[in-house]
Amino acid sequence: MTLHELRCFIAVYDGGSFTAAASTLGLAQPSVSEQVRLLEQGLGTVLFQRAGRGLLPSEAAKVLRSHAQQTLNAAQAAVAAVTSVQEEVSGTIRFGVFGTSRLYLDVDLVGDVLARYPDVRIELIGQNSMDVHEQLRRGRLDAAIIALPVDDTGLAVTPIMRDEVVHVSAVPERVQRPVTATVLASAPLVLSEASWGNNDSTRRQLARAVQSVGGTLTPLVDVEDIETALDIAATGRADAITARGLLKRMGDRVPPKLRWVSLRPRVFDEFAIVVRRDVPLSKATQVVIELAIARMQAIR
Repeated sequence: MTLHELRCFIAVYDGGSFTAAASTLGLAQPSVSEQVRLLEQGLGTVLFQRAGRGLLPSEAAKVLRSHAQQTLNAAQAAVAAVTSVQEEVSGTIRFGVFGTSRLYLDVDLVGDVLARYPDVRIELIGQNSMDVHEQLRRGRLDAAIIALPVDDTGLAVTPIMRDEVVHVSAVPERVQRPVTATVLASAPLVLSEASWGNNDSTRRQLARAVQSVGGTLTPLVDVEDIETALDIAATGRADAITARGLLKRMGDRVPPKLRWVSLRPRVFDEFAIVVRRDVPLSKATQVVIELAIARMQAIR
């Protein structure tokens, strides 16, 4: 349960619909409904029932409403108390993120920053770890979260999380047992990060595994984003490769036909916070780094 989830819940409760709540919060409607879904998942109960174009709160929601408000009030009071004695946190931070980090962090990181430090302006920039690495090296970013490895002595690297890479298929026989490199070499695959190809950190690992058995990693289909890859995999015509934590984070957005299994040997995506060694971090940058680490480690 997060403060952002409670904030979205109260807006939906008071507004009577996801659309009204989204307008109140200044967020996209799917983001609000996703936060309520995560809250329901964490509590193990249904909070709203559809009624025409609106929503009716369940008995559980009615009980939660006052407690949620008390929690937000207490959090705001705590923030105010700390803010009164700490250095003012303000300014703009340009924070680098890899492509699928939006699925790991979702709107939660932005919500965390703005809830605690409303004077901080944040820009989330980047599509792939390779691109983010280069922008950070050139001084265009204040800090970043990217996939390892990072071979750059000018950067300070702090590993924070790793996530197992799995084989995803809609064909039951293909996920009955761990997928070996030999099987992977001949499997029909749809892979994401098409623009980056084998420069993508996950693809490099898969390519090495396939090469170790004398094969070549040649996907049947290349796409840019993992959502498209999973949709294609759901047809049964090709299998996808992605991280287990992403699948868990996506929840019911994953096509229901899909199942997944580990690779053998197991493969992991590893992520780290990286900053330039020669540039001191602003207070705002430190704040965003701390909140990003907390979010990623919570998923782990």
